[in-house]
Amino acid sequence: MKKWLPWAIVAGVILINVFMAIGTYNSLVAKQEAAKTAWSQVENQYQRRFDLIPNLVETVKGFAKQEREVLTEVTRLRSQWGAARSSGDIGQAQQAARGLDTVLSRLLLVAERYPELKSNQNFLKLQDQLEGTENRISVERRRYNLAVQEYNTKTRRFPTSLLASMFGFSRMELFEAETGAEKAPKVKF
Repeated sequence: MKKWLPWAIVAGVILINVFMAIGTYNSLVAKQEAAKTAWSQVENQYQRRFDLIPNLVETVKGFAKQEREVLTEVTRLRSQWGAARSSGDIGQAQQAARGLDTVLSRLLLVAERYPELKSNQNFLKLQDQLEGTENRISVERRRYNLAVQEYNTKTRRFPTSLLASMFGFSRMELFEAETGAEKAPKVKF
């Protein structure tokens, strides 16, 4: 038997172990980065909610306010006109009628500009957007937890756990809901 053969076998075993360690290290890095990317997606959805919800609420409040003001004014002027007509005060009746004409013209302009301006539809759209945003957040949280679970499982399995602790790969935290999160949030106007 040749003298170098035992040394070649030892060198081969060492090289195999080095390549396995490199592969394991790279796998840990990939799992950790996947978990971090999954968290970034959760944050993206939080940002979407942060950007979307106040704008939607203000839009709906604006439409509802505009519609409410016009309808309230129409009702008020109509009552004034009816009272003036019943009392026989022609001047008051004319003034109420002119005011009613102006308000009705504004209402028609609003309706022409926004043909589907109906508060209940706007509120339903807001509700749909809220629900869609919360569903997206939920999906991304689930994806994050799955990525963290894969990473944590990989770091705890033997012999990977030896390399993980040697290179500082520590356990990542799963997303857990806060106490009281089982209650639906209230949107206030």
